[in-house]
Amino acid sequence: MQYYTIFVFCFLVFQPFVYGQLDYKFYDSTCPNLTKIVRFGIWSAMANDTRIGASLLRLHFHDCISNGCEGSVLLDESSSFRSEKDAFPNRNSARGFEVIDTIKANLEKACPGTVSCTDILTLAARESVFLAGGPYYALAMGRRDGLTANITTANTDIPSPFESLENIISKFTTKGLDLKDVVSLSGAHTIGFAQCFTFKPRLFNFNGSAAPDPQLDTSLAASLQTACPNQDSSDTNLVPLDSVTTTKFDNIYFKRLVNNSGILGSDQALMSDNRTASMVINYSKFPYLFAKDFGASMIKLSTVGVITGQNGQVRNKCNVVN
Repeated sequence: MQYYTIFVFCFLVFQPFVYGQLDYKFYDSTCPNLTKIVRFGIWSAMANDTRIGASLLRLHFHDCISNGCEGSVLLDESSSFRSEKDAFPNRNSARGFEVIDTIKANLEKACPGTVSCTDILTLAARESVFLAGGPYYALAMGRRDGLTANITTANTDIPSPFESLENIISKFTTKGLDLKDVVSLSGAHTIGFAQCFTFKPRLFNFNGSAAPDPQLDTSLAASLQTACPNQDSSDTNLVPLDSVTTTKFDNIYFKRLVNNSGILGSDQALMSDNRTASMVINYSKFPYLFAKDFGASMIKLSTVGVITGQNGQVRNKCNVVN
């Protein structure tokens, strides 16, 4: 089994409020070993699959940014609704569901009917960041699980790598997030991979020319053309978003944007707007600033559209409504 050396940014980030009925001590008496069980589940998964942490972080973001943090992305299709797993941003790319299912099964043994799948996914994202060497941020708990999914909203609200920066900013701000959240949360791309089709238009005949995107570093463009040849069969090939420290959560992603080495066009666009470029440059210079702001933004993200109290339910299994 592979063991991980953990480089910890020691930021315990708290919001100055508790959202609705969320509470930092919500499970202290009902499921005291919650964090340990989730952390072990993530550690075990990462030992077998170095990509899984990034996938779980992405899964949490896709859950919260579309219909709010209520676990709808985890639901399989039913007679009442289509699954968000089939939405374009998730189809053939969203993964990690079996990790959440395993953690849920272990929690059902330790504290039956207590911890929601939404809280599990929220904690799984935090532990994925932490175990990859990123910041530890404190999370208030008590989210309930939703009773339905909405594939239409998932298709329209999740940002696309083909969208303009203005459209992406709009999708964040309508959820109560701001410009700093756009930049800091984009830093999640310091880990993980992208399929070739998400950036291939930048490599060949960009905007009708015979050359790659002029904003893309020429040596990187040549390397990516080798990894993603101009043929349909390469569309699902995987390329690391940060080829320098692929599995380590750090600020290299921002250094690469400054050097015109962002792979996704939507990422590199952060350097084309003065408002966001200044933040990218600061994060590239000051890793602890990025760690602090990322933790704060993840806390904000985790409160978007939450269900609390007697609303929703605590699912027995994460892929189906009780």
